[in-house]
Amino acid sequence: MKKKYDQDMKKLLTYRWFVWGVLAIAYIIVFFHRLAVGVVKDDLQQAFNISSTTIGNLASMYFYAYMIMQVPSGILADSIGARKTVTIGTLLAGVGSILFGFAPNIQIAFIGRLLVGIGVSVIFIPMLKIQTEWFYTKEFATMTGITSFVGNLGGIIAQSPLVLLSAAIGWRNSFILIGIVSIGLAIVCHLVIRNTPQDMNLPSIAQIEGRKIDNEKINIPQSLKKVLKNKYTWPGFIVFAGMFGPFVSLTGAWGQSYLINVYNMESVKAANYITLAVLGLAVGSIFIGKISDKVGKRKLPMIVAVTINVISWGLLVFINNGKIHEIALYPLMLLIGLSTSAFTLTWSCVKEINDPKIAGISTSVVNTGGFLGAAILPPVIGNILDKYSSVMDIQLLYQRAFIYAFISVIISLIASLFIKETNCKNI
Repeated sequence: MKKKYDQDMKKLLTYRWFVWGVLAIAYIIVFFHRLAVGVVKDDLQQAFNISSTTIGNLASMYFYAYMIMQVPSGILADSIGARKTVTIGTLLAGVGSILFGFAPNIQIAFIGRLLVGIGVSVIFIPMLKIQTEWFYTKEFATMTGITSFVGNLGGIIAQSPLVLLSAAIGWRNSFILIGIVSIGLAIVCHLVIRNTPQDMNLPSIAQIEGRKIDNEKINIPQSLKKVLKNKYTWPGFIVFAGMFGPFVSLTGAWGQSYLINVYNMESVKAANYITLAVLGLAVGSIFIGKISDKVGKRKLPMIVAVTINVISWGLLVFINNGKIHEIALYPLMLLIGLSTSAFTLTWSCVKEINDPKIAGISTSVVNTGGFLGAAILPPVIGNILDKYSSVMDIQLLYQRAFIYAFISVIISLIASLFIKETNCKNI
């Protein structure tokens, strides 16, 4: 009996990395699409003859779809499971990317971008659900950090490598290629992913940890109502919204054009600076999760990181009227990315102040906040750029636009003070 148990444990601890690994590759594609429009902005404006506001709206189409689909994503993860949800989502994202690449006009490009947003929106929450089912409770924040790190590799690919790929084969062929890769990955997802260890006749993590196994079917409306009525759900929602909007505005919409126009940089050099911010978020996501698990606290690491983020944005916006010395840009971009990782703790916080059985629903509610911020802020900044471009100096124009990002992270700092400390346990 013990030999069988040991064999099952070995199989579980090995196979979970195959499940997670396939999901991680899918999540890389999520981040690629999240930031790609900002990188090929000039190509899109030339191809479709569109304004900065339209570019901002095109970038935000992804986030509107992502935001709207977060709660349905959690419901799907808790009902039909991660395997079916991620397979269908990755397939849809592939189709949307190919449509975007072939788009003859801006209207079709919007539809393609919408399909991509819907498709990739149902990958992250099922991934958190998989972590809940396949990994120990004490590993959750660390694994979430690693997941965010891997996802951000997609954001890095969507910077300098995408610039070079677009130069080599064109922006259209680049999106068609990533669409074909996505469709192939959807097939792999179906073949490899299993929702729970029990699907392979292995012991559950709940059994291993000695927790009570609740097989009662989830009442989705009641569960959602319970999460929404929990007052401690909302500070995390606001923290994520206030931090993610500015980060996406910088890395996925306006950061590259800011560097090109204000600092007269070449596009590849500007993309390298933005890559530093994305890399900072990737690295920070791992370390803040590990630090949080190590000290057994969620609130303090979050407040410290958000405070650093506020200071970083303040330096970018206000030093020398929005044009800090170029030498300082390297550490500043890295610091913005590192400190933005504070939002990754909101997933652990909301999971721990709600029933773990509905982890998909609770994390999806907080995730909606992040993508609400990401959907709203880029068009706001784009509108400022369009409205005042003819009457303001370019440097002061970007400063005025980025002040809204600074205000946003201030709101996050205030909200972080109201986070419920869980001491890294379900309460």
